[in-house]
Amino acid sequence: MGDQREVLHESNGAFYRAVEELNLEAMERLWLHEPWVRCIHPGWDLLVGWDKVRQSWEQIFSGTQWIRVIPTSIDIQVLGEVGLVGCAENITATSDGDIGVAVAQATNLFLRTGEGWRMFHHHSSPAPVHVTQPFSGTVQ
Repeated sequence: MGDQREVLHESNGAFYRAVEELNLEAMERLWLHEPWVRCIHPGWDLLVGWDKVRQSWEQIFSGTQWIRVIPTSIDIQVLGEVGLVGCAENITATSDGDIGVAVAQATNLFLRTGEGWRMFHHHSSPAPVHVTQPFSGTVQ
């Protein structure tokens, strides 16, 4: 249970804190800086290599004024030296005066290193949103 707790709270939690704080330095500390790491943001093509992944976070952070990501439906597995976290990301963000709300399904992979668990793969894809009530035409 110790490894799962470390991956979930320390590493996965640190990842979402870095996103919410728009903190590139924290993101740099969290990720492995290897040419083979991978990242897929919702609606983006595959990014391979730390340099491209870092540039993507820099671009996202520079264009985002405020963001909250609440992971739910969390499933965690530790398989030897690899930690896997699957979750739904409930995202609220502001950019250029607009507020956006989205849900994505994410897979975050971490590798145990001498410095702790480091992210080497993040894949987040848009999830379908199911409307439970018809729109009445009234905004509250």
